[in-house]
Amino acid sequence: MPSHSAHMADSAPNRTQEGKWQKPRFSRKSLMKCCLVKWIISNTAPQGPDSSDSELELATVRHQPEGLEELQAQTKFTRKELQSLYRGFKNECPSGLVDEETFKTIYSQFFPQGDATTYAHFLFNAFDMDRNGSIRFEDFVIGLSVLLRGSVTEKLRWAFNLYDINKDGCITKEEMLAIMKSIYDMMGRYTSPSVKEDAPFEHVEKFFQKMDRNRDGVVTIEEFIETCQKDENIMSSMQLFENVI
Repeated sequence: MPSHSAHMADSAPNRTQEGKWQKPRFSRKSLMKCCLVKWIISNTAPQGPDSSDSELELATVRHQPEGLEELQAQTKFTRKELQSLYRGFKNECPSGLVDEETFKTIYSQFFPQGDATTYAHFLFNAFDMDRNGSIRFEDFVIGLSVLLRGSVTEKLRWAFNLYDINKDGCITKEEMLAIMKSIYDMMGRYTSPSVKEDAPFEHVEKFFQKMDRNRDGVVTIEEFIETCQKDENIMSSMQLFENVI
């Protein structure tokens, strides 16, 4: 059975630059499952002898990120990985900021068989912590670090933030359904195995029943984390969810 990440690899945009593409420095294969990392790496400029001098590069953008040392301390990326990510980020976003349209473009490239617009909107909002309509490099890599290398609890907190669409600190059934539906829409009608029309609804009904422990109609972060950690089915669904970042 083909995995969702296999679909992504098949539909990934061509990453050649003048006939040869640069091998990413990322050691972990799992990193390259991530659409956002693929997008960054595909925009990494050919490196000159001074390319490791990222401090100089940082001065050339309008929005200057924090120094690499601080970011290294805040994330689980190495200095070299941060330099690679930054180089690609700067090539694609010279202003130093990513907007929602960019996210929509990225996800429609990787999921051409579906409609990625709504999912890209929700994902962008999860990265855009201060809700100002743009994501700085720092927020981008801190989010990626949690998703790719964070502990289970850190990943679940991040996922909760994604599902909590209005950011009021709890998830309603409608919010969970909106996210699930956007993922199914993005995966497309023709994914293998095929997805039934009412699959998102069934999924949410089952999950919500397990998570809403006190039956008050909303799921708190404590309920969410506790249920996910105790239930293998939900945890495996969270792993599936990782494949669509």
